[in-house]
Amino acid sequence: MANSTPTASISERPAHYINGWIAILIALALMFMLARNFIGHIGEGEMSIGAMASLAGTVLTFVLLTRGLVVLEPKQAAVLTFFGKYAGTVRTDGLWFYNPLCARRRLSLRVVNTTTPTLKVNDLSGNPVEVAAIVVWAIEDTARAAFAVEYYERFLAQQAESALRQVVGGHPYDSDSPGQGLRGNMEGVSAELKRTIGTHAAAAGIAIIDARLAHLAYAAEIAGVMLRRQQAEAVLAARKKIVEGAVGLVTHAVAALSAEHFAVLNDAQRAQLVINLMTILVSDNDAQPVVNMANTAQ
Repeated sequence: MANSTPTASISERPAHYINGWIAILIALALMFMLARNFIGHIGEGEMSIGAMASLAGTVLTFVLLTRGLVVLEPKQAAVLTFFGKYAGTVRTDGLWFYNPLCARRRLSLRVVNTTTPTLKVNDLSGNPVEVAAIVVWAIEDTARAAFAVEYYERFLAQQAESALRQVVGGHPYDSDSPGQGLRGNMEGVSAELKRTIGTHAAAAGIAIIDARLAHLAYAAEIAGVMLRRQQAEAVLAARKKIVEGAVGLVTHAVAALSAEHFAVLNDAQRAQLVINLMTILVSDNDAQPVVNMANTAQ
């Protein structure tokens, strides 16, 4: 069974054309000969069929010359069709002359930036997030861009939105696992987004140069709750780090006292020392030392 996909049915090929300046010189020479012939017939005082043919030939040559000339700027192409059939593409900048019976459509080959609208998408955890992306693209195959899809710019915009929803929906906003979350894995998400858009845009002859997230945030209805959650997680992480450091310091202090024989402590005194040190190191407030003064009055 033949493949009927747009990418298989049509692809770009070079058109047949010549240097425009050469075509102008040839046309001017032909017009000069026809005009001279016409003037010669008029000088004889008669309007013969030859004179009329020379006049018609001069006008026709001028019309064909102006219709077949095209001036292309750098990064610009002309797609030609001959009575509805694709006749090739002119990509080289300059003045060129092609078959004047062909219809012409100009396409820009310059790099284009497209920003998607801000979309509300549920991430992998089901949390609504607001996201937008910047897509950098350029036309790679002019035949597909002109004929495979109806409007290639609108097609790309819709495919970019669809790919953005697909990629964001496959990742959580935050994740402890490396390379999983949206916020902590921008490079990986951008590469996946570029690959996903490029797969769909290839049908329109469009090459995706880059694709990156331009906006990423929780939706307004859960932004406050998620902010408090992030703050709580940050506080817990900080507390955990403080406790781990305090345990190390207390362990070192008790071991140093025992090793130096600076003080001989029983189990109860050692436990009280650990409690006091942990309280000083972990507490948010500065410690207020209390010095016990023995009563020496007799």
